Amino acid sequence: MDAKTGANIKTGKFVVGDRDTTFPIYEGTIGPSVIDIGKFYAETGMFTYDPGYTSTGSCESKITYIDGDEGILLYRGYPIEQLAEHGDFLETCYLLLYGELPTAAQKADFDNRVTHHTMVHEQMSRFYQGFRRDAHPMAVMTGCVGALSAFYHDSTDISDPTQRMIASIRMIAKMPTIAAMAYKYSIGQPFIYPKNDLDYATNFLRMCFAVPCEEYKPNAVLARAMDRIFILHADHEQNASTSTVRLAGSSGANPFACIAAGCACLWGPAHGGANEAALNMLREIGKPERIPEYIRRAKDKNDSFRLMGFGHRVYKHYDPRAKIMQKTCHEVLSEIGVKDDPLLDVALELERIALHDDYFIEKKLYPNIDFYSGITLKAMGFPTTMFTVLFAVARTVGWISQWKEMIEDPHQKIGRPRQLYTGATQRDYVPISRRK
Repeated sequence: MDAKTGANIKTGKFVVGDRDTTFPIYEGTIGPSVIDIGKFYAETGMFTYDPGYTSTGSCESKITYIDGDEGILLYRGYPIEQLAEHGDFLETCYLLLYGELPTAAQKADFDNRVTHHTMVHEQMSRFYQGFRRDAHPMAVMTGCVGALSAFYHDSTDISDPTQRMIASIRMIAKMPTIAAMAYKYSIGQPFIYPKNDLDYATNFLRMCFAVPCEEYKPNAVLARAMDRIFILHADHEQNASTSTVRLAGSSGANPFACIAAGCACLWGPAHGGANEAALNMLREIGKPERIPEYIRRAKDKNDSFRLMGFGHRVYKHYDPRAKIMQKTCHEVLSEIGVKDDPLLDVALELERIALHDDYFIEKKLYPNIDFYSGITLKAMGFPTTMFTVLFAVARTVGWISQWKEMIEDPHQKIGRPRQLYTGATQRDYVPISRRK
């Protein structure tokens, strides 16, 4: 069934008052069908009401599919487990952008194009100096990403397919450099320029942790872990930040401005800051013996304590990314020589109890990716202020792929949600001398 041509359309009937109205039903390749309510207001004189858009399909997309009940995440049809196990991040980027896995020649060409766009305009180094030295790295990053349109205005014409692709490659290539510069600026160290002979993840780690006074020695285990973290976070369907990028892009805004909007949304603690919250919770618990106390508190509706890193807005089953992240966490801790990490001890025992406790099973509160990613990033040397920045680096390809898909959709229109107004009705202006 073609959702755009309307061939073989099914319909659903609504009874509103004493009037029957029908609306087309469209079927995707997998997942729930949707009811097209585009003419609902014209037919009924009413708006639909769906705070948080939890039951609303905002667009048609071919990029990412999630089955929260079964714990499935697919990038262009490929299971996240297979991509994380067998591929690398730039291969995933190619897949999300172009729709297919690359051939060897296509992969080499794509890697080369990304690698040779990693430098940022030299004037941007002075741009960083405009921020306070103690500015949050995410604040710095959001500002710098928004400024890219001032430095690369030769790729802001969204009607030009060539400029759209150049902007896409630039964003994927430059985000690690911008993120590493934000980190270096926050700790008062000199910027480290990218090196073209290093892979994407190794290059990023070097820009974050190398210093001019000594040679940087890449660690293959940590680089692979970083690459896998990027893959796991590359896209996640129509989440808050992706929807923000699409909404901003629907107005015709340039891609750099749209990605900056996505960064700003991601910064919210309910979105990109969840892994930091999970890490803080593990610190608060402190040791495995205290877990039963916190489990009791979590079950108490009158207690403000909440278990962070469990459950998900979409997943009602074990988050498939969490399984991969757990394995990666162990690999990192083993590589850097951490035998007994108190946070990991608490995390593993908390996971064991939660997966066997009737309360958590009934409410389907399974560990999500944030449960393990915070511990892993901490072990790799990143402060908690950088967690969301790293998330943004990974998610950039998802944002730009979703933006590109939206721009190229001939049925795309500017976003304009409606509302349920509950304010004052019309009233007349009263001069200030007569107001009580």
